Amino acid sequence: MIPLMRPQVDHAELEPMIRAILESGRLTSGPTVERFESMVAAAVGARHAIATTSATTALHLALVAGGIGPGDEVLVSDFSFPATGNVVVQSGATPVFVDCRQDGFEMDCGDAQRKLTERTRAIMVVDPFGQPAPMAAAQSIARRAGLLLIEDAACALGATVDGVPCGGWEGAGCFSFHPRKILTTGEGGMLTTSDDRLLERAALLRSHGGVPGGIAMEFVENGYNYRMSEIQAALGVVQMMRLDAIVRDRRATAAAYLERIDGIGGVSVPLSTAAENCTFQSFVVLLDEAIDRDGVVRDLRAEGIEATLGTYAMHAQPAFARFGYRPGDLPHSWRAQRQAVTLPLLPGMAEEMLDRVVARFGAAVERRSAA
Repeated sequence: MIPLMRPQVDHAELEPMIRAILESGRLTSGPTVERFESMVAAAVGARHAIATTSATTALHLALVAGGIGPGDEVLVSDFSFPATGNVVVQSGATPVFVDCRQDGFEMDCGDAQRKLTERTRAIMVVDPFGQPAPMAAAQSIARRAGLLLIEDAACALGATVDGVPCGGWEGAGCFSFHPRKILTTGEGGMLTTSDDRLLERAALLRSHGGVPGGIAMEFVENGYNYRMSEIQAALGVVQMMRLDAIVRDRRATAAAYLERIDGIGGVSVPLSTAAENCTFQSFVVLLDEAIDRDGVVRDLRAEGIEATLGTYAMHAQPAFARFGYRPGDLPHSWRAQRQAVTLPLLPGMAEEMLDRVVARFGAAVERRSAA
């Protein structure tokens, strides 16, 4: 089976770091976590970074630290993994889903502008598959309406838009280190920000809401346990040393895909910006409506090639039906859920493997096209 993704870790550098951590006896919230945080903050041009247990908890932390709660509305990119919407619900606020563009996977900021109400308190923008969202437009909306801007940059460490690294805009950026992401800590995430007040409150809430008080802690907030372990951070540090090389490799593989897929009828590759600004956490194509997407995915899996959908139209998921949505209410996101395909993109992917994937994919598309 050719998998969608395979993590790549330098064991020669990692093993002595792990050994030193184990010998130190300090396995969480120590100097390795702080080093990892500093490396990510520097990479995205933010003053601060806070390591968390996942991108989901980073997003939740950003919302709660930003004062978002019951009675508030949050504009959210609809075409995203449901965690993006779940954290809004978990904060007590109401998600207001925003469609993607007709010819792209990223948020339609015009649709976001139309959905502003007097209850809107934040806008959460997703960088789909490592393609930067229209952050300048989103920041403009946030500034005019006085909103907290949160960038779900889970897939976009190393990507840039308008010369600004993803995660380096106003408000907060949130990254994922899941095994399918640009780099991995197994599970883990990071919140980046240059807002000192947001940083202070997020740091408090990340660790149970406690502050030093005499011989023990004093708990001044009902916080969370969103801390990252030292061992996870060691995985991150080793890979951050190679971040530029990792991103270059993924861009090179994506360029090879783009060249090969260009001649397959009924297939497009929506990109929000120039390919050299994307990280290609996933290589996702969009099929014409006349092509049976699920059939294409099944055919590829039968050939030993892992493939799946792009991601989800959250408004169409049963978990969000209570907010008044029905499948198809956001037509462009709905089409993207039904017609997008993710193809394997592996570290150092050999040309022969690429050729095999594209050949089988092209044959499946032709076979599954309506007569």
